[in-house]
Amino acid sequence: MTMILYRHILRAAALAALAVLPAPSMAADASGNAERGAYVLRLGGCISCHTDSKKKGAPLAGGVALKSPYGTFYAPNITPDRETGIGGWSTDDFIRAMTEGKPPQGMPYYPAFPYTSYTRMTRQDLIDLKAYLDTVPPVRKETPAHEMRFPYNLRVAMVPWQWLFFNGGTFKPDPRKSEAWNRGAYIVTGPAHCGECHSPRNFFGDVIEDQAMSGNEAGPDGKRVPGITQHPKRGIGAWTKKDIAYMLKTGSAPSGDAVGGAMAEVIENSTSHWTDADLDAVAEYLKSLPAR
Repeated sequence: MTMILYRHILRAAALAALAVLPAPSMAADASGNAERGAYVLRLGGCISCHTDSKKKGAPLAGGVALKSPYGTFYAPNITPDRETGIGGWSTDDFIRAMTEGKPPQGMPYYPAFPYTSYTRMTRQDLIDLKAYLDTVPPVRKETPAHEMRFPYNLRVAMVPWQWLFFNGGTFKPDPRKSEAWNRGAYIVTGPAHCGECHSPRNFFGDVIEDQAMSGNEAGPDGKRVPGITQHPKRGIGAWTKKDIAYMLKTGSAPSGDAVGGAMAEVIENSTSHWTDADLDAVAEYLKSLPAR
């Protein structure tokens, strides 16, 4: 435990020394663009987790059970219902939750809510997303309490967890890379939060950084999630950029097999709605990942 604390103190100090682009609050349109926010919703894959399709639940009204090695999480209602959803939240409340993992009141969220990736999103994308969510029909629906095993049921532990493992900050483009690569990196590591499922986690629920995107033996519902690095056998090293973009658009792998499981929902609700430019950008970024 001492070594883990020491390692993360060093990492936090190093990250603090790096220049991170400030959130563009002065340049952002505070009123938001709901139409653009609808596309951000598709980038973020919000529908898959927050709509209980199996029980024919109302859009974004929550209740989806997310099983994990730590217990079962239930995705919340994010419709604008003021009592059971986020209708009482201000835009700043929403942005704080998305980028800091903190609700208007109470303990920090579990990282099953991927604010650890959403923290990289631009302020404008978040403002637009909130503007869209405000147009969704409000649904009064209580979310079941999480069913966590000890010690993960101790929500207060999320306070030191954030101090140890969470490093916030808006995505910073790499000036040495192309515009498309940076767009792909933003989508993959930010709103699409691909690494949250495609990376293994340690005992504390933190992504193991030197194995990021290498696959996860204990993914959603206990099912294995494949690697998406350039490893030729345990990743997608043999795939071309066109293969990647086509799979994300149609759900068909180069082998001709159809993608199944949770990824099928991601494609149906999210990636199949992306623009061709964004699909190509994501493919360019994924082709640059080192084999793991």
